[in-house]
Amino acid sequence: MSAALGTLIGQLVFGWCADHYGRKKMYGLELSLMIASTLGSALCANSFAISLWGSLMFWRLILGVGIGGDYPLSAVITSEFATKKRRGAMMAAVFSMQGFGILSAAVVSLITLAVYKDLIVKDKGYIDHVWRIVLGFGIVPGVLALYFRLTIPETPRYTMDVLKDIEKGSRDIDDVLSNKNEDKNKEKTSLSIEIPHATFKVPLSHGIGLNNSIILEAIGFASSTDVYMSLWNMSVGNIIITMLGTVPGYWFTVFLVDKWGRIKIQLLGFIALTILFLILGFAYDQILTLSMPLFITIFTLCQFFQNFGPNATTFIIPGEVFPTRYRSTGHGISAASGKLGAVVAQIGFVNLKDIGGKNRFMNRLILIFAAFMFVGIWSTLLIPETMNQSLEELSNEDQIGFVKKSKVNDENSTTKSGNNLSSVNDFSDVTSSTI
Repeated sequence: MSAALGTLIGQLVFGWCADHYGRKKMYGLELSLMIASTLGSALCANSFAISLWGSLMFWRLILGVGIGGDYPLSAVITSEFATKKRRGAMMAAVFSMQGFGILSAAVVSLITLAVYKDLIVKDKGYIDHVWRIVLGFGIVPGVLALYFRLTIPETPRYTMDVLKDIEKGSRDIDDVLSNKNEDKNKEKTSLSIEIPHATFKVPLSHGIGLNNSIILEAIGFASSTDVYMSLWNMSVGNIIITMLGTVPGYWFTVFLVDKWGRIKIQLLGFIALTILFLILGFAYDQILTLSMPLFITIFTLCQFFQNFGPNATTFIIPGEVFPTRYRSTGHGISAASGKLGAVVAQIGFVNLKDIGGKNRFMNRLILIFAAFMFVGIWSTLLIPETMNQSLEELSNEDQIGFVKKSKVNDENSTTKSGNNLSSVNDFSDVTSSTI
């Protein structure tokens, strides 16, 4: 719960900071925060001032803040660098890395348990080594990615629309499209930027998943009296769930989001989840008792349509529909709203599932989930389709009015100004093969 709370905070704070201090600065900062807090979690222990659990909750809170910051930043940076023909696929591919992360964590857990098997059988205290290694291994991909995050250029759209430096922005666009450096010292052109400052007045005017531990127990994993076998079964069960539903769902989105559109995929996901939850809710006990393969199939389909549906599209769409100066803040608020719902659902799940006996309220909880999925169908109809539209078109603002040419002294300067404006206008329309 501490990690979830930290994630909500990080989505809001880093979303706002990225619009005010730049995407590049915050992108490296939030990853550094994740690396430090992961290491802190793996090394925490009892002390005279705080217990191990207290220390772990603190570091998990900080880790959540870093993770929360990654949501708006990864989405917005990808969106602002991508072409409109491949933007959805690129953003979905970034988000789909979550699936590989979940899978990697389960595999690392499985390998570590195998290495420590004999030691754990003799002394259960060695489980302490296992969870620390599994947690600590999380810094490996973070450290590998840190260099690239620290050296990535600021997005050209942020440079032009927020920093109001259209010359540098156009040079950055040329670098991205040509993959080579142009003359960085070329003469400044006479352009002025008239973009309004970011305030809350403008945006205000425009203004599912089941608990895996319960499911694993229900299908025969993690239900052992032996501690080692219980942990082993949980790792294997998580691998099965991830491979059957989570990863395929992400990659169906990657391949189809720029062909079908965001709204169709989100509607399909909500409709399928509504139907599946209704089936599972009304026949929960019968399915669980009489047909375990059917139960696993339905749960796998839930995982699939969650990720080939709203879990992915609600990451993509907020990174596209807001103007540049609000894009990260808007995405952060959207992501935090979803996380708040997840926290409420998690608290409710834990406190309600055992009403009337162990897991006796599960069927009603699933029906409640079905009701929320049904509401999601109708709320999706209020969202604009963003496929094949540039970020400038989606902003609903007169972009041309933001850029004004001042009086120039010679014909050469006029030519340079025209070239820079051309680069700006063409950035969203270049063919998908250029990036």
